[in-house]
Amino acid sequence: MAVNLTDLSLPQLEGLKAQLDQEVEFLTTSIGQFKVVQTKYVEAKDSLNVLNKNNKGKELLVPLTSSMYVPGTLNDVEHCLVDVGTGYYVEKNVEDSKAFFKRKIDFLTKQIEKIQPALQEKHRTTTTKYHINFHEIDNRK
Repeated sequence: MAVNLTDLSLPQLEGLKAQLDQEVEFLTTSIGQFKVVQTKYVEAKDSLNVLNKNNKGKELLVPLTSSMYVPGTLNDVEHCLVDVGTGYYVEKNVEDSKAFFKRKIDFLTKQIEKIQPALQEKHRTTTTKYHINFHEIDNRK
């Protein structure tokens, strides 16, 4: 059911605007979170390029925490453990790992593409219609 915005009172319009602002904020936050996760998957996929026969036996630093590392040696360049979510890790070969990350990246890209038009429409609605209607209400007074 469509509502004629010019029939709404100023408090009703302000409430509607606050609701739309909240929806815009939620969609913006969602897209931001998707992009952060997507970046992590891209970085993980790119880091798999280190796992090749030329690097077998090379020394590297293994992170124990975000600020503490220990020396290690790269022995297996054909397999890795992939975090598949909720604390579960699965051993995969490098190609399967790359395919896994590609699927995740593609999924997030599609989700962002689905949300983006809704965000743009909500943003357009809040900036365009309300500026016009607040002006009309001021003229009614």
